[in-house]
Amino acid sequence: MDIETSSQQGGTLHDPRITLIIPCWRDVAAAWELARRHANSPLIFEVIIAGVRGQDAFPVEGRIKICQVDRPGRGLQMNLGANAASGDMLLFHHVDSLLTDGHLRTLKEIARAPHLVGGAFYRKFDERHPWMLWAEPIERWHSRTFGALYGDQSLFVRREHFLRMGGFAPLPLMEDVEFSLRLRRSGSIALLDPPMSSSPARQLEQGAWRTTIRNLLFLLLFRGGVSPEFLHAWYYRRAPKVASNQGSPSENNRYGAEPLHRLEEDRGT
Repeated sequence: MDIETSSQQGGTLHDPRITLIIPCWRDVAAAWELARRHANSPLIFEVIIAGVRGQDAFPVEGRIKICQVDRPGRGLQMNLGANAASGDMLLFHHVDSLLTDGHLRTLKEIARAPHLVGGAFYRKFDERHPWMLWAEPIERWHSRTFGALYGDQSLFVRREHFLRMGGFAPLPLMEDVEFSLRLRRSGSIALLDPPMSSSPARQLEQGAWRTTIRNLLFLLLFRGGVSPEFLHAWYYRRAPKVASNQGSPSENNRYGAEPLHRLEEDRGT
């Protein structure tokens, strides 16, 4: 467990309530299985599945809430889930990552530190790159010190702080990277163990090295100012002839709180 330095010290928060938010588009069955697995855990206050309208209906069960947006978009879904949340700490978790009680216990413990605004879990290297396991300590250092954090690391943030930040920017791609960079600048963050494991199936199918190089290229282009709209179109092989709406993704004034507040009208279902 590593926490960045902060000028705020002292005090604890007792029994912080964790809201698990699961963005879901195509993996409806996996999202529902994940939600049911953790809905009765004493470590979880509530579970919110944030999906897309038109998906198979979910039966309402116990502490599971359902909310839906009109079109795919993880940022939109996670903002809506945050609006519907009542917990103190929001945990955004992808369905293809493995969430265990060990992760939740660590998060519950660190959430008692009042100076902490959020963070993520370290990433666990796996069979996608067995010859790169030696680089895992370097990746841990990079995540801990200045690197962007990714959705498959299960980002977490205090709900009040998330709302003050304006939530996720309305981007078609790289919304996790953009948010994590703002989160890091906004206060003390923590990188937690145990590291988070994600299913390698899709990456192995597409080619581990090809996927890794592509992801790194996209990250460099995004941080260099290429618009997420262009990157999204390129990612899905529909790149326009001219990249539009270019600008530095670090310009926070470009993204206000309005998209998050506007989603209040779409809450529920």
